[in-house]
Amino acid sequence: MAELPDRQESLELLGRMCLIRRFEEEAGRQYQRAKAGGFLHLAIGEEATIVGTTSVMREDDYLIGTYRTHGHALARGTPANEVMAELFGRQTGTSGGRGGSMHIFDAGRRFMGGYGIVGGNLPLAAGLALASQYRDEDTVTVCMFGDGASNTGNFGETMNLAALWKLPVLFLVENNLYGMGTSLERHSAVTDLSHKAAGYGIEGERIDGMNVLEVRQRVGEHLETVRSEGRPSLVEAFTYRYRGHSAADPEVYREKSEVEEWREKDPIENFIRLCCDQGVLSDDDVEAARREADETVEAAVKFADESPEPALESLYEELYVVSETMGWYAVDERSPEPHRGELGEDAPELARDLAESGAAHADGEDPEQQSRPGVRD
Repeated sequence: MAELPDRQESLELLGRMCLIRRFEEEAGRQYQRAKAGGFLHLAIGEEATIVGTTSVMREDDYLIGTYRTHGHALARGTPANEVMAELFGRQTGTSGGRGGSMHIFDAGRRFMGGYGIVGGNLPLAAGLALASQYRDEDTVTVCMFGDGASNTGNFGETMNLAALWKLPVLFLVENNLYGMGTSLERHSAVTDLSHKAAGYGIEGERIDGMNVLEVRQRVGEHLETVRSEGRPSLVEAFTYRYRGHSAADPEVYREKSEVEEWREKDPIENFIRLCCDQGVLSDDDVEAARREADETVEAAVKFADESPEPALESLYEELYVVSETMGWYAVDERSPEPHRGELGEDAPELARDLAESGAAHADGEDPEQQSRPGVRD
């Protein structure tokens, strides 16, 4: 069994897990209030896997995740204010309010984003690891993804390439037993997902993803192997999400008794019990950690609520408009000429037209009487 760290490190682990739990609970509440838009995927129950992994990564290591990554960003040090503001679609968010819940991003802390496409982050992880190898750095890329993504073509292709080129990447499967609403035994022929690594000559191991100390120990050892030997590895963290796949999930595919059974394995409560039983932390320490998480999240909601929305004039900023003469490197079937909106210099005019058209519609004018933005006259 992994040993408890000292008081200070135990406090840090507990604080991060409490922050993630409290943030996710509040994010769900704000979503119900229509403050957060788009989709929302919560990681309540998976805190030990997230915090245990990030706690043994170096600051210059890369982390890349999927669409359930609020906690990953928080664990890497991204301020809760910026993450909540991104959920609210505000200018002060991690992606300027343009990405929302599924596209949290913090390159400064080498959190290279969440991705809405299942398995879409896997090839990108290989690219990050290739960059480290090319620059002769000893940084490792940690790629975290769900059990469902292990069935995608991207998984097999990326695993093969990583093994072939000996890329410094650690693949970490957050196996919460369900690919959306489909149970593990119904969506994967191999239910011990760590065994999938063997076909590519990659070491694989299943660990208890509800135990932050075991995650720290085992992931830390895998990271050291990847870093020192320059070859990929795979860890399957067996974990569980207490909420649905997304905020819109009615959860008809699992029994309430199953969820309650897994709540007995709550990673935060069990860690608190262990720390207090062994005298590493006191009840006052635990209360202080929870109070700090509450205050941080409360401040984050206030910050997000008071932050401005992105200006309409910025609609075409940060897009792949590639030059001043031609917008896209593709020929439209309608004509070889660029269409309105495809040129970089068209962006301000088009944004203004969109604003005027929206205002006219709000005032009750016939939108058909307005010029249609995006279509060359």
